Amino acid sequence: MLVLKDLTKSYDGKKKAVDHLSLTVKEGEIFGFIGPNGAGKTTTIKMITGILTPTCGQIKIKGIDMAQSPVKAKMNFTYVPDHPEIFSSIRGIDYLNFLADMYEVPVVERRDQIEKFTKIFAIYEELDQLILSYSHGMKQKLLICGALLPNPKLFILDEPLVGLDPLSAKKLKDIMKEHCNKGGTVFFSSHLLEVVENICDRIAVINKGRLVACDRLEKIKEESGHTLEEIFLELTKDAKDA
Repeated sequence: MLVLKDLTKSYDGKKKAVDHLSLTVKEGEIFGFIGPNGAGKTTTIKMITGILTPTCGQIKIKGIDMAQSPVKAKMNFTYVPDHPEIFSSIRGIDYLNFLADMYEVPVVERRDQIEKFTKIFAIYEELDQLILSYSHGMKQKLLICGALLPNPKLFILDEPLVGLDPLSAKKLKDIMKEHCNKGGTVFFSSHLLEVVENICDRIAVINKGRLVACDRLEKIKEESGHTLEEIFLELTKDAKDA
């Protein structure tokens, strides 16, 4: 579903924020992507989504090369960023309809999807309000509803639980699992190691822009004899917070 090959991002020509990162995310799995602050997680995600251009390397989404066919590749995923930055001078319903237009979701289908997800996340009654009136949590819920609306093959989620109340966080985790059970894929970055441990099929640990581990969590824990937290701290012990 998602293939990264020698993915590299250098901002000054010398220091690499992401350093020859290669990994493959399979269909039907929740893939956890973890690392300390400044490890290169968000930079990697921004390259996958086309926000940043890689210095070198290749990104393929469902077999489509992002550099060669960016629009075609982007039609196969949606993205929830780590901060709910969103147009604030439009209504919530306008934002969702805009996304539905971008992903060519038919009118009848979009109505059903919008009602379904905004009721799940309890913002249905606020859709006619301007987004500038929304709280941080409401904006996060709106972004999540927008990402779920087109029902893409791949969800790319960067710290999606930040700002969500416990009930909404539980509902999102259930939706992630259901999506993968139906053959979809989730690429999930989070600092919440307990959540990663509970829902992810495989994990990748990145430190200083380089991949330091990638496997099924059970295998990593079995080989090391430690908890995920202990493994994470050992693999990233030389990291410094950004």
